[in-house]
Amino acid sequence: MCEVAMGEQDGEISDVEQCSSVAENGVMLVVNHSRARPPLSVVLATVLYCAEFITAAVLCSMYHHTEDVIWMSFTIVFMLVPAVLIQLALTFIHRDLGRDRPLVLFLHLLLLGPVIRCFEALVIYFKAGKKEEPYVTISRKIKLKKGTGTEMEWEIGQTERILAMHRNAFKRTAVIQAFLGSTPQLTLQLYATIQEKYILPTRMVLMVITLISITYGALVCSVLAIQIRFDDYKLQLRPCAYLCMIVWRGLEIATRVTALVLFSTALTHWTILVGMVNLLFFFFLPWVEFWARKGSLTENVENNFSKLDTVVVLCMFTLLYACINIFCWSAVQLDLTHQELIEKRQQWGRLAMYYCGRFIENFLLITLWYFFKSDFYEYVCAPLLVVQLLVCYSLAVLFMLLFYQFFHPFRRLFKYNVHDCLHCVCCHKKRRGEQGSRGKPAHSYSTSATMVVGAEEPVELLDTQGSQPPDLTSQLGERETAIVDDMMEAA
Repeated sequence: MCEVAMGEQDGEISDVEQCSSVAENGVMLVVNHSRARPPLSVVLATVLYCAEFITAAVLCSMYHHTEDVIWMSFTIVFMLVPAVLIQLALTFIHRDLGRDRPLVLFLHLLLLGPVIRCFEALVIYFKAGKKEEPYVTISRKIKLKKGTGTEMEWEIGQTERILAMHRNAFKRTAVIQAFLGSTPQLTLQLYATIQEKYILPTRMVLMVITLISITYGALVCSVLAIQIRFDDYKLQLRPCAYLCMIVWRGLEIATRVTALVLFSTALTHWTILVGMVNLLFFFFLPWVEFWARKGSLTENVENNFSKLDTVVVLCMFTLLYACINIFCWSAVQLDLTHQELIEKRQQWGRLAMYYCGRFIENFLLITLWYFFKSDFYEYVCAPLLVVQLLVCYSLAVLFMLLFYQFFHPFRRLFKYNVHDCLHCVCCHKKRRGEQGSRGKPAHSYSTSATMVVGAEEPVELLDTQGSQPPDLTSQLGERETAIVDDMMEAA
């Protein structure tokens, strides 16, 4: 056993004292003697939950005094529904119904479940390290560094395991809060502001909090999708990746909500149709794919669940999936036949179809608003606003492409990346044009010096280091055809 400063080598862990050794099978065993990581995600999710709930309650009181019954009713609904679902989710994840914890259950009934859970996590964190505890499990992950992978094992103690359970639970609740509460709340309050033609400070504060909550929830979706899709690898996201994702998600959600609200101010009743079509399409899409595959329902949702219980849980899961996709890209595709309910394959074709379809829909909504807008917008430069919204959504797509091309932590493991797909489509069109004009096949784009060949599978990434590459022209020629086939198959 030798002491190494792993934190100084990767910059991932700071002030950490670790012991590492290489086992006979080549796996590096890492024993972490540092303090557990602070549960910052738990604190942030709790602060957003409390801030939105309290601000919405204050706003409801103001609506009551001004006798705005409609705004008050919808605000209460969008405040209570996600709060109740969060209590149920935390109780389900921690399995408290079968344990003797009356105080915790009582606080959940008072909608204070996230507060007591956050307090528990902080108490566990501050007590960690005061006495040595034996590890309870070993986590084996592959750590990527400069394109090479090293298989490592981490000894995880009881404290870190409990904190990890709290983090995972609050990641789920952050998504529920964001897309079942914050998104309809933000849409409602922005619509109320335009209809009443004045800005209420409390309402503005609530809109800012909900926008932060939605952006954070979308960020959690992206990170969870990466963790599920690359479960065998240790996730390391750089600050530039987080910044890119925040800009991407923030612009995407803000543009989408603004387009829906503007359309609703001009054609109010048609907004219900647009929302229901989006909701029903994304809700039934996983079930249609499930029936098309003729699969059977996964039996690993919960051991003591009946078929009916499993269907109910899966319906709630698909409802959350549909609500996410109404406002932004969910970053995952559901597979109800899979054990983890998530399709692990990166489907570039479906990603492209979603953003192209959403761009066209936003353009149509904004265009209809432009032609049917009320007199309230006579002092607003409507053409400039339309252009700004379309540019903002285009910037969101641009930052999304930048993330997948340059900042994705496992971009070297992609079978195809963004550069491949864009280069393939452009060269495919160019080659068809040359074939039509010259009557002979065009050369493959694979001779381009800027082309980066990513590893098709993780094992190949490790096994082919230092080996002589085969004929790249023939390989990339076949690869171009495969990209087109995969995109057509996903479409």
